[in-house]
Amino acid sequence: MADQYDVIVLGSGPGGYVAAIRAAQLGLKTAIVERENLGGICLNWGCIPTKALLRSAEVYHQMKHAAAYGLAAENITADIAAVVKRSRGVAKQLNQGVTHLMKKNKIVVHMGTGVLKSATTLEVTSDKGTETLSGKHIIVATGARARDLPFAKADGERVWTYRHAMTPKEMPTRLLVIGSGAIGIEFASFYNDMGADVTVVEMMDRVVPVEDADVSVFLEKALKKQGMTILTGAGVESIDVGANGVKARIKGKDGAVTEGDYSHVIVAVGIVPNTEAIGLETLGVKAERGIIAIDGYGRTNVKGVWAIGDVTPGPWLAHKASHEGVIAAESIAAELGNKDVHPHPMDRANIPGCTYCHPQIASVGLTEAKAKEAGYGVKVGMFPFIGNGKAIALGESEGFVKTVFDEKTGELLGAHMIGAEVTEMVQGFVVGKTLETTEAELMHTVFPHPTISEAMHESVLAAYGRALHI
Repeated sequence: MADQYDVIVLGSGPGGYVAAIRAAQLGLKTAIVERENLGGICLNWGCIPTKALLRSAEVYHQMKHAAAYGLAAENITADIAAVVKRSRGVAKQLNQGVTHLMKKNKIVVHMGTGVLKSATTLEVTSDKGTETLSGKHIIVATGARARDLPFAKADGERVWTYRHAMTPKEMPTRLLVIGSGAIGIEFASFYNDMGADVTVVEMMDRVVPVEDADVSVFLEKALKKQGMTILTGAGVESIDVGANGVKARIKGKDGAVTEGDYSHVIVAVGIVPNTEAIGLETLGVKAERGIIAIDGYGRTNVKGVWAIGDVTPGPWLAHKASHEGVIAAESIAAELGNKDVHPHPMDRANIPGCTYCHPQIASVGLTEAKAKEAGYGVKVGMFPFIGNGKAIALGESEGFVKTVFDEKTGELLGAHMIGAEVTEMVQGFVVGKTLETTEAELMHTVFPHPTISEAMHESVLAAYGRALHI
């Protein structure tokens, strides 16, 4: 007899384990299936441990610039093995935390590889054998993996994905990073701060191409100032991997091909959803290039089968997956008769993005260019960190906040930031957008002094010609 559940969640990443917890909170008998580590890629090999690495690099960077703060620090060295050990310790602690949350919420954990056999049954295979689970609803949350390049297959030695880059066997001396999205730029920033000679190659005409153009321009200048080589409008045509390094042929924006020697290569050109061989085709679940089609609540075209996170349309971010997990769990509870939950569909326009390079990047909503493409007349405000007292006191005066408003209604369409701690500040604008705020409410909001967040206020004022400190 198969184990019977109200909800079975396939995958325990930030979407899956949050969906399971919310389902359990709503009184649903819940199981979660995981083939590797509770917490998924984000907690074990992504968001959290990378931030631990970047924190070490940030401290190291500050130590090397101690004199700027009237301090002395001599003979500063970095131990890459110790840095990685700390990062893995952070991941282990959080993995144990998720294990505790599963027990606390009485969620049954089945370790093994899950395959959907029908819309209500899931077969789980592990080294202990095979078992069949039965559920009224199944949530697919199997996440994604790094995309390979045909000519640059990751080998863990000289050619790395993000996973290899997190646990390096040795410190790179000359590092080539292919791709300048969040993952590529974060690792470029980490290894540059740790002392590697870093080159970034981006096919688009600017780095972090999904961000506002002004942010891209500012970041490129900052990275070059830090010593990186940035090649935009360029592509890696081939690499030749040897025992002691990698020779890469790079075609520049002028069409000329040059060769360069590197100790290591990081491939950061996107992700591939983990949707193969889990039974979706057998059930007739609609998907395009592995991305599962869903409605705003996570429903697929097959009744009882739901999908969340990186197997669904982007943005492919952990916090988006978690929010989708809550929405799906509440929607399932409503279908099972719970009258006290009232889920709302996901609004992708209000999902923030953060990149933890140096300087940090954060944004939400439309860029200036996208707003204009959508037909809006816009009012745009920008405020530089050099006009902010707290940023100057911190020695972090490089950066700015940019806001985009609908000139007709005053609606906040987008906000874009680059500089110190902007990943902690962007949530103010996210709340504002969720509440459908206008420039009037933001202008009337009192921002604490002295904080970098005052630059947010000034940016809003600047959009209407009222900035006070520039």
